[in-house]
Amino acid sequence: MKLIIQIPCFNEAESLPETLVALPRQIDGIDTIEILIIDDGSTDNTSDVATRFGVHHIVRHRTNRGLAAAFQSGINRALAEGADIIVNTDADNQYEGRDIGKLIAPVLAGDADIVVGDRGVRNNAHFGPFKRLLQRFGSATVKRLSNTHITDAVSGFRAISRAAAQKINITSSFSYTTEMLIQAGRKRMAIVSVPIRTNGAVRPSRLFKSVPQFITNTGATMIRSYAMYNPLKVFVLAGAVSALIGVTPIIRFLYFYAIGEGGGHIQSLVIGGSLIVLGVVAIMFGAVADLVGRNRQLLEQTLERLHKLEDKLDGKTGFIKPVETDIEKDMLAEQKRA
Repeated sequence: MKLIIQIPCFNEAESLPETLVALPRQIDGIDTIEILIIDDGSTDNTSDVATRFGVHHIVRHRTNRGLAAAFQSGINRALAEGADIIVNTDADNQYEGRDIGKLIAPVLAGDADIVVGDRGVRNNAHFGPFKRLLQRFGSATVKRLSNTHITDAVSGFRAISRAAAQKINITSSFSYTTEMLIQAGRKRMAIVSVPIRTNGAVRPSRLFKSVPQFITNTGATMIRSYAMYNPLKVFVLAGAVSALIGVTPIIRFLYFYAIGEGGGHIQSLVIGGSLIVLGVVAIMFGAVADLVGRNRQLLEQTLERLHKLEDKLDGKTGFIKPVETDIEKDMLAEQKRA
């Protein structure tokens, strides 16, 4: 059983050593623990620090591509290195490394595909009142959109099984946290939360410059992700709202027409008719988007099968590894004993 701990980094040379030192080197049920750094276009010596501290794998982006892209690059590399479980954590030592054993326990037990570390937002001493309120509101929204029961949706401290990682494809340019949960929830993966400890912030977040920017980008990501997996519902709802609004001015026109004053209210008929037409067009777009979504599902299934095929390939020969039967294994064992 191989665990790879991935850490997305952007100019983290100062905080990375403390994070690396805090990571566990041995966990019950895990045979091999390796560390993967994703250097997302850092301009300091982040990669050099990682090398000095004995990091096993380093992925470098030539330019800063953002947290979501760094996360996906890490997932791809971890899968290529044969990870059975992938843990994602932050480079600023926000999450307690000693809790990784607790984080992966549900995956090891076969009870979860994805485990999210719950920072206890309601009572976390490192969060201010406004941040607590914002986190709780955001988590409640993601919980509803993803049909999951996660209480800390934007926590980056996560454990992912190999099978789940093969199904996750992050397309956001901002952050992976909410999109990943919406994807996983809609794909009926088993997602659980476990309480974890956190350390105080050592610097402001590099993901966003202001709270309004965070809210805007996160909101856009949630809407886009939800629409990607529920296009028919989204477009039908939008079309229905447009059509219902359009009915109001038409009723107004009919009222005035009935009392003999319809001539001066033609604009109500035009506006109402336009809104109803827009509603119908939106519903038609929803039907087309739903068909496109079905095609996307087929592509995702093909990609998942490709990942499984890659797992069976022999890295030395490039051919599919032969599957040994129980009889063949017994014969090999007898030969070794002889």
